[in-house]
Amino acid sequence: MKLVSFFRHGKDKMKLGRNDLCWCGSGKKYKTCHLGFDEKLASFRDAGHKVPPHKILKTRAQIEGIRESAKRNIAILDYVSEHIGPGISTQEIDDWVVMKTKEFGATAATLGYEGYPKSVCTSINDQVCHGIPSEEDILMEGDIVNVDCSTIFNGFVSDSSRMFMIGEVAPDAKKLVEDVHEAVRVGLRAVKPWTFLGDMGSAVNEFCKSKGYSVVEEIGGHGVGIEFHEEPWVSYVSKPGTEMLMVPGMCFTIEPMVNMGRREIFEDEENGWTIYTEDGSLSAQWEVQLVVTDDGYEVLAY
Repeated sequence: MKLVSFFRHGKDKMKLGRNDLCWCGSGKKYKTCHLGFDEKLASFRDAGHKVPPHKILKTRAQIEGIRESAKRNIAILDYVSEHIGPGISTQEIDDWVVMKTKEFGATAATLGYEGYPKSVCTSINDQVCHGIPSEEDILMEGDIVNVDCSTIFNGFVSDSSRMFMIGEVAPDAKKLVEDVHEAVRVGLRAVKPWTFLGDMGSAVNEFCKSKGYSVVEEIGGHGVGIEFHEEPWVSYVSKPGTEMLMVPGMCFTIEPMVNMGRREIFEDEENGWTIYTEDGSLSAQWEVQLVVTDDGYEVLAY
């Protein structure tokens, strides 16, 4: 009798014989490729955990495509790093991104996304995220600003952001920027296959709380690679042993938004995009894009 594996979760339905070609596109037989993987995944599902559907797991070829996109995303942010400073408008930053994106034969993922009008997000001081570049927003000595860049190249999406300190900044602002950078590293150290996103989110939250900060709850990270925003939703205030299981091939962002004051936020009613801290305190965010590997993770974009 031909042995058949039936694997189902969410919209993912797969019926494969052991000697059929694997669903991942490797060209190998299922029994020598992902059969054991799927059985392990099913055991977590049967225990009541949220497991990733095949459709969000990236193949080797897709990961290579995302790497190529990420090289361009990194280079764009490197260019910003080399030119940003006091007196620069956030519109100039957008102009740089447009120029470099075109030079690389790529497309800005944010431009036109759900109506967003620019090719990059520039969030200054108490702006948590989604700051819209403008000729009127001039970077001043002492500002901190997040530049969030997302690039599509050959159909693959990369996404990362960096904080920049403009000139001499106050000691507490400098500490916030540096601590949030460390929070991302804390999160990365918690990324291990066959553990949970909640383990990573909890590690980030506990670290930030230990420094006296609060982490935004309503906005988090996301899967990315084939689409700009994919499953899973990534929280940074989660509990250990909760959220989606992390497995090799999952590609997502770690991008905690951390406030110096309270966690409450509000959206700009006029532009419908920019998020601010409710108490006017500073906010910082760094973002990396990673893929889970057999023994940990690989950072793709930073």
